[in-house]
Amino acid sequence: MSINPRFFASPTITWYMAKIFLVRTFAVLAGLVLILQTLDLLGESGNILAYPGNGDAQLWHYVSLRAPQIVARFLPFSVLLGSLITLATLNQNSEIISMKAAGVSAHQILAPLIVASLFVAAGSFWFNDRIVARATATLTAWDNADYGPVPVDRGIASNVWVRDGDDLIHAATASGRGPATRLSDVTIYDRSGGALQTIISGARAAQADGGWRLLGPTRFDVARGTRRQLPAIVFGRGITPDRFTLADVDADERSFGALRIAIADLQAAGRPTGELEAGLWHKLSGPLSAMLMPLLAGVAAFGLARSGHLFVRAVIGMALGFTYFVVDNFALAMGNLGAYPPLLAAWAPPLLFLLIGEVVLIRTEE
Repeated sequence: MSINPRFFASPTITWYMAKIFLVRTFAVLAGLVLILQTLDLLGESGNILAYPGNGDAQLWHYVSLRAPQIVARFLPFSVLLGSLITLATLNQNSEIISMKAAGVSAHQILAPLIVASLFVAAGSFWFNDRIVARATATLTAWDNADYGPVPVDRGIASNVWVRDGDDLIHAATASGRGPATRLSDVTIYDRSGGALQTIISGARAAQADGGWRLLGPTRFDVARGTRRQLPAIVFGRGITPDRFTLADVDADERSFGALRIAIADLQAAGRPTGELEAGLWHKLSGPLSAMLMPLLAGVAAFGLARSGHLFVRAVIGMALGFTYFVVDNFALAMGNLGAYPPLLAAWAPPLLFLLIGEVVLIRTEE
């Protein structure tokens, strides 16, 4: 038996396998979205219709916002199931045996599915970045308004904390953008070596002289326990308005580029960003996990090809895929808690299962 050294066995086999794989994957995805969206709408329709004036239009609006989230969440599952169905069908029809008898290796059999998954991953990233993030932000705001009219976002941030060296600055509200930013109920905690020295508070502050001018401030001396009125002072030189006006950031509600900018602003403000960094990297590793699904499904099929138990092979392939999703969610949760570094939380699961899949495939089939 001769071995074909090329990446793909042949153009005919490549197009044939990629086509049936994509058809099965998106058929499974359509079925999952239809079922899960129906169940989700049944559970949420009562809350939507509870708001006076809501009707069918609001239900369809909810579907248009929720469906992209379901698609994004279950697309990797659909790739896994599509891979299992494709490989099981090919094996049942003895097509895999025929390809191997013609000198096609296990990697060449899986290559069309993996390359097709790469295009699925690219489309998934674009879909998540351009559609899912906006839909999530809109649905969250609508849910917070109890499915009534969504208040206009006037760009007002509340309860803002900014670090300036050892000092801490708190503003009850921050409104406006750029040079027009205004702060209200400002409190400056002057610290030295971690010990609180004085507390300066004022009603309003605005940008001036490269910093922020605080009007009508009062100073409380912690050591002496005395309070006195001060003239207008300038504090926080070099602190940009974005560090005050940046509201709470949710990784699911931001595109990749917007999330990167938000993380940079938060880091400049001295706030922890580990959870957001893990979410940022997972925006890349999540879609790319689709490329692992044919390998994990193929490992089960090829490894037990000689036993003839097709159902057992499908169960093992499904177990491998679902184990990956469990490990991926666990690692992301550890990253959110700060137990794992962001890069490790996002990339360790796909790299680990890539090695597992390759080792088992090579030892059993190559």
